[in-house]
Amino acid sequence: MVSTQYKSRGIDQALADLEVCYHAANPKSRGCRDLARRVLPGGNTRAVLHYDPFPLFIDNASGSHVRDVDGHDYIDFTNDMTAGFYGHSNPIIFAAIRKALDNGISFGGPHSHEVALAETLCGRFSSIERVRFCNSGTEANLVTMSLARALTGRPLILAFKGGYHGSLMSYTNINAGLNIDINNMRFADFNDADDARRALVTDKDRIAAIIVEPMMGSGGGILAERSFLFALRELADEFGALLIFDEVVTARFSPGGLQDVFKVRPDLTSLGKSLGGGLTFGAFGGRADLIDRMDPSSQNALMHSGTFNNNVLTMIAGYTGLTKVATAEVLMEVNDRGDCLRSKLLEISTSRGVAFTVTGYGSVLSLHFQAKAPVDPSSVTTTAAQRKLSHRDMLLRGFCVPRRGTINLSLATSDEECEAFVHAFAGFLDDHHHQLPAIL
Repeated sequence: MVSTQYKSRGIDQALADLEVCYHAANPKSRGCRDLARRVLPGGNTRAVLHYDPFPLFIDNASGSHVRDVDGHDYIDFTNDMTAGFYGHSNPIIFAAIRKALDNGISFGGPHSHEVALAETLCGRFSSIERVRFCNSGTEANLVTMSLARALTGRPLILAFKGGYHGSLMSYTNINAGLNIDINNMRFADFNDADDARRALVTDKDRIAAIIVEPMMGSGGGILAERSFLFALRELADEFGALLIFDEVVTARFSPGGLQDVFKVRPDLTSLGKSLGGGLTFGAFGGRADLIDRMDPSSQNALMHSGTFNNNVLTMIAGYTGLTKVATAEVLMEVNDRGDCLRSKLLEISTSRGVAFTVTGYGSVLSLHFQAKAPVDPSSVTTTAAQRKLSHRDMLLRGFCVPRRGTINLSLATSDEECEAFVHAFAGFLDDHHHQLPAIL
């Protein structure tokens, strides 16, 4: 638990004090990191889970909790960066996977389980008439962008600064070393239809598609304005480009994702994360005339394959989750829980005079220590030190949260756990409001 008071100390000293507490509390995690470095660069194989001085090593997880190798129990508000939407080992999904294991885990041929999941997705998303599976949201976005180029004969894709479409398409830093095909990308400002038009006019008939997150995830949990998405639909039609919605994160917000909330119909949609029921999953779908170009029985078919595309365990887990767990009523309930938490966090920050806002939608909340909610990544003014301060403090208070300041509720998260988070966050503000921006 955090007990030191930091009233007269600057943020650097407060961080140093918390780091001492963190080291003392987590010697086994530190040791695991040191051993892991012998075979993994930095002791890690997923950069988003890294943070200094070292990340917690998780030993087991159940429901809404995770336990680390030092024996500390945490209420999990990370939930595998939204992939763990159902909670850890949801009993209904878990039972379906156990039953599936008895029938084999690698069929090497078409099977009824992929058909069942495909029918379910086509039934839930109004824009998806055909669907194909892959293995991650990253892969889904790579294929949709390549498909758009193949169908239109155009080389360029218009994306948005600060967007994230997977490990090879991270536009929070457009010049990141591993970003693929960057010379064939064009960029505009998020939530700025005029800037999107400028980019389209500049390249005229060379833009194959516009790809957009209806809510930016790693860019700051910034929700697209409805008018912006409508404008993108009109611009795509005007310039003969395809409109791609990356709903890898946002599909969880309603049975048909944010596109059905906003009533904007894209040509193609990429999916991933939670829709696999907690297992490795990716999918993309859209208009039948577009996706049917991948029909392998047709002449001049566009080749798309992948060994684990129809992984039977994922197909069963995904189908079970969507049909037996994530009903429309359940999705509404967890969104309401997120909205309630958002309101209470704003209330306690205001009462303590801290400049603070919460972006996101429903069950995904992004915390910012600034008075005005950002409308695009360039308007995020919360500093890395402020994020580090709240992250370290909340870990020491027993909440597993990401460094980036996002809260991802799961279906296992209870009202009581949200109340506990509010109480803990109030304690953080009481201890550290002197190191955070004040309401002016």
